[in-house]
Amino acid sequence: MHGQEDDIAIIQMVLQGRQTAYATLVSRYQAYVFTITMRHVNNRELAEELAQDVFVKAYRSLASFKGSSKFTTWLYTIAHNTCLSHLRKKEDATFFPGDERMQVWAEHSGDGEQPAAIMEQRAQQQILAWAIQHLSETDAAIITLFYQGEQSVEEISKIVGMTTSNVKVKLLRSRQKLKDILENKFSKETVR
Repeated sequence: MHGQEDDIAIIQMVLQGRQTAYATLVSRYQAYVFTITMRHVNNRELAEELAQDVFVKAYRSLASFKGSSKFTTWLYTIAHNTCLSHLRKKEDATFFPGDERMQVWAEHSGDGEQPAAIMEQRAQQQILAWAIQHLSETDAAIITLFYQGEQSVEEISKIVGMTTSNVKVKLLRSRQKLKDILENKFSKETVR
């Protein structure tokens, strides 16, 4: 679990010229951002492209992060707005392999993980993202904010516009729905 102070310290390092420290934030929150984008577009490659856009936008706007809310709340807003912007466009954005975008999504500088471990982690993240996208928009947002964004119930209530009591109830029910979705999907696959 990463604290607000740790995120702010990393942001300060980036703002003081140590741009490579940004890779730590990307690595830490890539699954969180991918889940948000995947929920909006339901296309893995497009979700990865939008996640890259989110991290590029966040990097460029890092100086505007004031620390009055958690970094994940700020990042959620950027991810949500990026997805909404994309969905408003009439033409569907396509990822071209030669695109010269910043490749922060794919870079794992210095994390020391083996390729098999990285692939397993990504597979688990994709399964979870798939299951979350089968929840209602509100349920998915609450689950994502609580578990991946590490937001408190009070912070979530402000973001989604519900009382803290309603968020607690929704969180409990959303967890059960998520569990049911995963059990149904994988119990059917193991029977085949």
